[in-house]
Amino acid sequence: MFRQMRRKKQMLQKEECDAVLRRGTSGVLALDGDGGYPYAVPLSYVYDGDKLYFHSAKSGHKLDAIRRNPKASFCVIDKDQVVPEAYTSYFRSVIVFGTIRILEEEREKRDAIEKLAIKYAPHDAKGNRQKAIDWEWDPLCMLEMRVQHMTGKTAIELVNTKREIKTQGQ
Repeated sequence: MFRQMRRKKQMLQKEECDAVLRRGTSGVLALDGDGGYPYAVPLSYVYDGDKLYFHSAKSGHKLDAIRRNPKASFCVIDKDQVVPEAYTSYFRSVIVFGTIRILEEEREKRDAIEKLAIKYAPHDAKGNRQKAIDWEWDPLCMLEMRVQHMTGKTAIELVNTKREIKTQGQ
């Protein structure tokens, strides 16, 4: 169902993909938009090892698209260093494919927003975090994306550099 990566030497292993998703602070969610046009929107997120969580308003283009077709992809760019003299860039990115659902139960919605809050304000006191969550609770919608397939890719130059470092360390 999902395509195999053509340039397998540049493929990131699952552990590396997980690390990129945990490090990242934003990505682009791609959905089946209106009139057959793709709809891609940048979002903050949190990844728990199995699922991605996003926050949203309770209405809008994104939710309309999800209700129409819950299949989505989410892309996080971890590195993008332009190297003008070589006409290339040293990149590292991950794309996740999966289905999204709107969290309806209060407990799962609270668990998801708590994960998101801890990611973006890890040193805040629990009481402050709960106060912020409670303040935004009524207009808050939480989305859960189940990972069905994940691919990561890096520039061949970074692959070769990693191999050189490994070889030198032996």
